[in-house]
Amino acid sequence: MASLSLAKSSALLLAVALAVAVSADAITFNVINHCQDTLWPAALPGGGAALDPGKTWTFEVPAGTAHARVWARTGCHFDGGGRGACETGDCGGALACAVSGTPPATLAEYTLGNPDYVDISLVDGFNVPMSFQCAGKGPSCAADVNARCPGELKVPGGCDSACAKFGGDTYCCQGQFKDQCPPTNYKFFKGLCPDAYSYAKDDQTSTFNCPQGANYDIVLCP
Repeated sequence: MASLSLAKSSALLLAVALAVAVSADAITFNVINHCQDTLWPAALPGGGAALDPGKTWTFEVPAGTAHARVWARTGCHFDGGGRGACETGDCGGALACAVSGTPPATLAEYTLGNPDYVDISLVDGFNVPMSFQCAGKGPSCAADVNARCPGELKVPGGCDSACAKFGGDTYCCQGQFKDQCPPTNYKFFKGLCPDAYSYAKDDQTSTFNCPQGANYDIVLCP
């Protein structure tokens, strides 16, 4: 019996040690709603939640997470089982997202490494102003892009991207333009939000670094 008890104790200590190690390696994201309306932030990885004005949704991801994103959903309705739909950013009708949201949606994108790489992207259009910062530094898109959106890109709840609206190699930076996007009439996003990606090849002015192990605040309506 003593041997069995010792084995159980050792297993418990190992489990606690592993939990502490995982927690120590986890990166914390705080999504803060400064908008006037309830929003439904989503994250891959991370899931999703309803977030009232003035509240914060906190989740953790493992260090080393790559090609991840956070966005806000608007105009959502969910039942008690977490099924429903959103006007913008919907992810297959689920409260806890397991797939990316549908455009238009302002995106906070990141790859955690040494250093971390972060950006705000309007390549999929715009729905909510956003900042993405570590220790008070990082990109911000605080402009009301929806109010300035050209009529042909306006959709309920947001401002669509030219790629999503019109398609084609020119607007989507693909085919013959995959290495160099030509100028178009729809890079007005850049003028309103200079920190943010407005097209797929906009790396030089839109990618930011944070130190490895940093925690993050994503403010909606900064």
